[in-house]
Amino acid sequence: MSINIDSKSKPNLSFWQIFNMSFGFLGIQFGWGLQMNNMSAIYEYLGAKPDEIPLLWLAAPMTGLIIQPIIGYMSDRTWHPVLGRRRPYFLVGAILSSLMLFILPQSSAVWMAAGSLWILDSCINISMEPFRAFVSDKLNETQRARGFAMQSMFIGLGSFIAGYLPSILADTFAISREKSAGGIPINIQMSFYIGGAVFLAAVLYTVLTSKEYPPADLNYKNKVRESNKGLGGGAREIISSIKEMPTQMKRIALVQFFTWPALFLMWFYYSPAVATNVFGATDTNDVLYTQGIEFAGKTYSIENLVTFLFSFILPFLAGRFSIK
Repeated sequence: MSINIDSKSKPNLSFWQIFNMSFGFLGIQFGWGLQMNNMSAIYEYLGAKPDEIPLLWLAAPMTGLIIQPIIGYMSDRTWHPVLGRRRPYFLVGAILSSLMLFILPQSSAVWMAAGSLWILDSCINISMEPFRAFVSDKLNETQRARGFAMQSMFIGLGSFIAGYLPSILADTFAISREKSAGGIPINIQMSFYIGGAVFLAAVLYTVLTSKEYPPADLNYKNKVRESNKGLGGGAREIISSIKEMPTQMKRIALVQFFTWPALFLMWFYYSPAVATNVFGATDTNDVLYTQGIEFAGKTYSIENLVTFLFSFILPFLAGRFSIK
């Protein structure tokens, strides 16, 4: 069942309104950036072997595959009189994600880190999935490209800061690179703690500064319950939505399918490879290993700086040539 959020034409929003509704992505991507840059190294710090890392990373694709459709389905059917449709998920996901960003770097064993990552990824997906839909909810067709470009800007900025943070803490604020009692370097632990605070603050800013359009029919909940009851009804609708996906989305999905294996291979092995093969670290106890991990994070940051800068060009390109 398709739910019409606002049957009338949505008004144009100002730059700052689009800024406010997108700002939460800074925190979300801060959390993603910290784990992408550091999780493989954290596993090795805790004793994992290189060939074990892909299995330990399984949390990311599995939680996305399972959590995102469920949260999307649920948020479409939510309306809170104060928080609206998407913002309850922003807030709950941010609180839980921030908590896990404080817990994960306290891990003292591989199984603890892997379990924490599963929970963290699930919580981040609770916040992230409704953020995508938030653009379509709030913006009319002429402004959607600008909304997604603003999100891209904050994605790039959040990742850029997250990549440089461990080095900044060590070199500028003299936070030790020595391992903590649990086995993870202190500057990396502190990066996760700061990330937890940034995640919550950024999402909370969006929750407090953005409003949502109420459903055109405020009695829609009863109609939804009648059309799709229980877990079976939800599963049927998700499967039906996949089958009825527009052709353009199917093409994009195919491109994404062939893109993500390469991205995950990079996330699995890039940082440890830089530490071992470029910096020449002999093992994870070597200070060169931590320096190599930090340098890899910086190069990730440059990648995301390009994303950040290119986001300013996207609205012009979309307007000049089309969104495709």
